[in-house]
Amino acid sequence: MNKKLLFAEIVAILIVILCSGCTSLPNSALEKIGHRNVEFAMTRHDTRPVVFENGLGGRMDWWKKVLSEISSDTTTFVYNRPGYGNSDPIATPRDGLHIVDELRTLLRDNGMKPPYILVGHSLGGLYMQFFARRYPEEVSALILVDSTHPQQLDGEGALDKQSFLVRGLLGVMVIGTAKDELNLLPQTGKQVLNLPTLSDKPIFVLSASKPLDEKSTSADDANKKRRDIARLYPGSKQIWVDSGHAIPLEKSEAVVSAIREAQRLRHSNQMQLESFTDDP
Repeated sequence: MNKKLLFAEIVAILIVILCSGCTSLPNSALEKIGHRNVEFAMTRHDTRPVVFENGLGGRMDWWKKVLSEISSDTTTFVYNRPGYGNSDPIATPRDGLHIVDELRTLLRDNGMKPPYILVGHSLGGLYMQFFARRYPEEVSALILVDSTHPQQLDGEGALDKQSFLVRGLLGVMVIGTAKDELNLLPQTGKQVLNLPTLSDKPIFVLSASKPLDEKSTSADDANKKRRDIARLYPGSKQIWVDSGHAIPLEKSEAVVSAIREAQRLRHSNQMQLESFTDDP
């Protein structure tokens, strides 16, 4: 992909970010939890909860196509982090440690009991990596959707190595809470790598294949890190999706398929455990 096409894709993603809160999800609610308003949507069934985390600047509407396919028979929880949509901002640092602990509190306050199937897109994938490593006993499966790498902004991925156009767009459109999260992304990455990797759980790494055609130093670095995420999780299943970065919007069926496979694996493992327990 040449620089013009790369620029066009970045513009398209940023436009979607700005418009992602223009529609509401079914079952969405705005409730005061503690001392702040939180915007979320959830469904309840007799299944393990599937918990979604949005990317940088993204809102819960990004998962609308996925939710329409699974929410009729699956417990789901999706929300807007503090400072996004109608969720009130919060004064705590916007790093993985605080964001994950706030999410855990929110899940408990809404009666969502672990273990969870964690699904995270882009920067949300980095937060879910931290969640899974810090609280592995609360995780049933991990699904990373074109996730940010813990060292995404290292080396050629550093913001000052990006083109003038990209840096200009980021400066104009990534503001407020999103800017705070971006500034603390390297800190979140270190928090992830300082913990043992997740093991003995189903892990799906959904990676966008279209950016592999981009030709630039920064694109090569980003694609190298796309391939490397699976290495961070031995035994994980990497799936290349014919999509750009916005997989939940472009190829929602890939996310649905991974969730369904995680559910089947959990059910199969539970059946085997019960069979082993019942043996004389």
